[in-house]
Amino acid sequence: MSGTRIASVSGLRGVVGDGLDPAVVVEFAAAYAAGCEPGPIVVGHDGRVSAPVFVNAVLAGVTATGRDALLVGATATPTIGRLVRDQHAAGAIQISASHNPPRYNGLKFFQPEGMVLSPAQGRAVLDRLERRAFGWAAWDSLGRVRTLEDPDNVHLNQVLKIVDVDAIRQRKLSVVLDACHGAGGRMGAALLRALGCRTVVLGGNADGRYDHPPEPTEANLRGFAAIVPATGAHVGFAQDPDADRLAIVDETGRYIGEELTLALAAQHRLAQVRGPVVLNLSTSRVTEEIAKRFGCPVHRTPVGEIHVVERMRAEGAVLGGEGNGGVIDPRVGFVRDSFVGMALVLDLLAQSETPLSALVDQLPVPAMVKDQYPLPNKQGSADVSALWDRIVAANPEAGADRRDGLRLDWPDRWVHVRASNTEPIVRVIAEAPDPAAARALAARIGRWVTGGPEVTP
Repeated sequence: MSGTRIASVSGLRGVVGDGLDPAVVVEFAAAYAAGCEPGPIVVGHDGRVSAPVFVNAVLAGVTATGRDALLVGATATPTIGRLVRDQHAAGAIQISASHNPPRYNGLKFFQPEGMVLSPAQGRAVLDRLERRAFGWAAWDSLGRVRTLEDPDNVHLNQVLKIVDVDAIRQRKLSVVLDACHGAGGRMGAALLRALGCRTVVLGGNADGRYDHPPEPTEANLRGFAAIVPATGAHVGFAQDPDADRLAIVDETGRYIGEELTLALAAQHRLAQVRGPVVLNLSTSRVTEEIAKRFGCPVHRTPVGEIHVVERMRAEGAVLGGEGNGGVIDPRVGFVRDSFVGMALVLDLLAQSETPLSALVDQLPVPAMVKDQYPLPNKQGSADVSALWDRIVAANPEAGADRRDGLRLDWPDRWVHVRASNTEPIVRVIAEAPDPAAARALAARIGRWVTGGPEVTP
């Protein structure tokens, strides 16, 4: 880590000008490209002010290793995943810092199958970077850049195939979309038009001039939530800048959030077909309870999109995702996909002819608290392991899962504490039957993390 830069098996992220600069990006892009099989590498970006600087840096790193680059401009991350497969590419680099504030940017790398890199593949990129094994090409072997003019087409058509387009069109649904000046506005608007929705698009230009902090949380979307009922819309959708996450606001202006995006998608999909569902350890039990109602098995994985995807493929899952608003439908791709989330929720509304607020009220929704704390700089792996030991010992009645940080489970509540792979923070997520219990559980575990007074349950 240098400055505010975090390089991990998940990719690269940092503050522009303070750890993240074009020279660093050139080398990361080259270290990735040097390990790719023959074929072009797709290069895209989300909507950030710094995108043009880093696009040029990525293109330099890719073509300097002798690889051709397929430039797609401001394009959603799930669309990048589709393009890798559809264009028979060797991989892709998405320039994005996801939900991070505008001062951040980063790189996300893809496998030829259209998924993000596995931990082993990520470690190989870091190893080549450390060894400076870039494989620079000679002057007569440099790669070339080709621009793809319509990057959304195949992805859009694939999303339309998974829903009843005619039924949605007949409902004449009204939708407000907050694209957060990111990469999802173009295809989001096209999808809603194709579904016959009366649509208001906010932040549709991918210029990074955010109207609010880009993470689609309740606090950040208060203004947006007020717009939904003011326009008479049936639903409001809010994307993050690279459009792999989706938060929802109902017709009354109530923030439904990101956790219930996956739950609503599961409610609709499992009514159509039974099958396994895969969730990460930080995802709400709501989706798990819905799956149980349909008699479907649920598998939990460590946090991280690739862990969910790999388990989905192993189990033949019909749906998967993460509680951050990321829905993964294997019929479309193996990337968290806000467009899939929107389409499935609209299909649910069309099929049920019930207001979204009523559908949500039927869900088994416990209270969830998501806290975060600065990452202790002096703690090594042995210190963290010892901390987990102490927390487990203080909660002997709870089931413990240490595959990714520490998750403790009780019959009616759970808590998950882990270090983020993309930010210098420790996350504590707790879920319980009511807000007070969830807050108390999160705070109690948080005191262990910060070294405060150790308290008993």
